[in-house]
Amino acid sequence: MFPPPPPYPGDRPPPPPYPGEELPPHLGDRSQDSGPVGSRPQDADFGRSGRVHLADRQRWTDATAMGRLLLYLPWCAASLLLVALVACALLSTAGWVVVLIWLATGALAFHRPTESALARHLLDLRYPTPRERSRLEPVWREVTARAGVDGRAYELWIQDSEAINAVAAAGHIVSVTGYSLEHLPSDHLAAVLAHELGHHVGGHAWSSLLGEWYSAPARIAWAVVRWLARHGLRIGRRRGGFVALVLVLAVGSVLVALALSYWFVPLVLVVAPYPMAALARQAELRADRYAAALGFGPMLAEVLHTMQRGESDAERRRLVAADSGCGGAASMAGATGRARSGRPIMIDKLLSTHPDYHTRLHHLAPYLARWR
Repeated sequence: MFPPPPPYPGDRPPPPPYPGEELPPHLGDRSQDSGPVGSRPQDADFGRSGRVHLADRQRWTDATAMGRLLLYLPWCAASLLLVALVACALLSTAGWVVVLIWLATGALAFHRPTESALARHLLDLRYPTPRERSRLEPVWREVTARAGVDGRAYELWIQDSEAINAVAAAGHIVSVTGYSLEHLPSDHLAAVLAHELGHHVGGHAWSSLLGEWYSAPARIAWAVVRWLARHGLRIGRRRGGFVALVLVLAVGSVLVALALSYWFVPLVLVVAPYPMAALARQAELRADRYAAALGFGPMLAEVLHTMQRGESDAERRRLVAADSGCGGAASMAGATGRARSGRPIMIDKLLSTHPDYHTRLHHLAPYLARWR
């Protein structure tokens, strides 16, 4: 559970309420408001100055972050074994130096230049323009002030996308899409940013990055094995049944030998993705609750409704295009019970990293009742 929401800085009046809404209890009495309140959500005053009282704990590691780290451990052990085997085979005793260097590279997850390179080249983000920064920074200051968090510890980035979305990555990256910045009113944009701040203060972003980094060698090796198996079987089918049988036996023998020697590897490959996805969904709900506890529950709910409508419209257009362009493709997908990924719909749901919109809105309901 999250700790109680921190009080708003006590040495200046609480922020004006968003139009048509009450201040949540922990932000004080409306009679203390001192600034003008506009008639539209985007008129809310996000640019006021004043000291910010920082919370004692800027971050913590919640249960979902710890759970994901624990689930990554078998992957990381397999990666360590793989790196050690390859390094020692190539460099003999000096291979252990390579292993130690690889273990130390995890610290780069919190290295600012490395984070910037990650944002640019892996996440395809960019720095905001002066105009975008003048729009984004006041909203970010309001969110972090309510949370008692030092907003200067984070870097704001932009993703060029025509969708409502935002990302919390590495140790200090917070990004929003250009569409969100241009089309969301300030209070809705604040709700989106508060959600991403919840990922950072809960430890979701850095724990996910470390887990992905240390599990990368094992994941790459498994992807190579699968590619070789598929490629070998494809060649076998072209050459004839006997060649295919020999390749199947050869690949199967190798896989059985690995499974007997390192039993935890196939167990992780088969079982771990499901609890990993479940914890990712729980992390999203916790970030929603964090934003709601700061007073952004109604605005976050409106954003989720908007995203749900947009996704429904896109799905309807896709189905109409499929029905008109390729006959019974849409009907066949429904009849077989399979999603667009080719997996059964239930498997897709179990492997999804985000809860559906109905679930998220259901968990936000207790925070919305007090505003009605």
